[in-house]
Formats: sequence, C-alpha cells, structure tokens
Amino acid sequence: MLSKRFLIFGNSGSGKSTLASALAASKGIAHLDLDTLAWLPTTPPQRAPLQDVEGELRNFVQSHSAEESGWVVEGCYSDLLALLSADADHILFLNLPVDACIENAKARPWESHKYASKTAQDANLAMLLTWIGQYTHRGDEFSFSAHQQFYDAFTRRKTMISENMHFDRVLDGLINGCAG
Repeated sequence: MLSKRFLIFGNSGSGKSTLASALAASKGIAHLDLDTLAWLPTTPPQRAPLQDVEGELRNFVQSHSAEESGWVVEGCYSDLLALLSADADHILFLNLPVDACIENAKARPWESHKYASKTAQDANLAMLLTWIGQYTHRGDEFSFSAHQQFYDAFTRRKTMISENMHFDRVLDGLINGCAG
C-alpha cells in the first residue's frame, strides 16, 4: 500500500516546507504547515491552546480522509505531530546538521503565508538563526531530542534524511513506494 498520510518534521531550515510542498503537488494531496495553526496572532507570539489546535487538526484529517484523498502535515512541533501519529502512515524526519539548516534558512525564499513581506521575514532572521543553532541543546517540543523520540516511537513507515539534497530522489521513492 502506498502512503497517503505523511508527517514531516525536523529543525527549522531543514527543508520541511520544500519537501511537503513538492510531495503534496506530486501526489495531489492536501498540505498543512503547522506554523499556521500553532500560534496566536499576538505580540509577542504565544502558542495557541493545544485543544484548539487539536480540533483544527481533526477537522483537517477528516476533510481529507476519503480513500482517494491524502495529506502531508509538516512542522517542528512534536506535541502537535503526536496528535496525528495514529492517523499517519509515513513519517519523514529531516535530521540535517545544524549548520546546513542555518545555511538553508539564510537562503530561504519569502514565506508569504507567514510574513507580510520578505523584509519582515528577514527582520526575524537573526533570532531564527540563534534558535536553529540551539536545536540539539534544547529539551522542548521543538528539539532534536523530542524529534528523535517521536521518530523512535513511530511503528509504521519512517524515513530519516540526514543531508541536504534535491528531494527528487526522495519524492521518487515516496511516489513509487520505495522510500523508508
């Protein structure tokens, strides 16, 4: 059986959005970036209540649960990913070195669904690079340790990617059922 329900996670700058967008387009499935649900529109930013996000995630999964449907959800939130783990049939852990994630973040294009402008996105870059650099030292739901625990506990198909690459090879495996 080919996978139709994917969770993609890893450090910021690891390529989650790039891979999820390409996978969604190639398989014709829905794509959800957890950043769009995880935060309240406040300054300073605050996490949305977990029960509110869980309701939105359930609605997303139910609206894409028909036999011919599918979805890919991506983000760095192990607490939110855990809410979907029973529904997913394949997880992908983008476990790139921190230095590669930093370089990717510096080169990332404007994420119009997150920022009003490229200038606004770039104004946040210094903070983001510091946060990316702390990935292996933190113990929160965004950390390497939380991601590794989530990966280890998942009992169905899973793939770990540990180097920057063009995702063509990964997509080919996912589309043809060979990856992981």
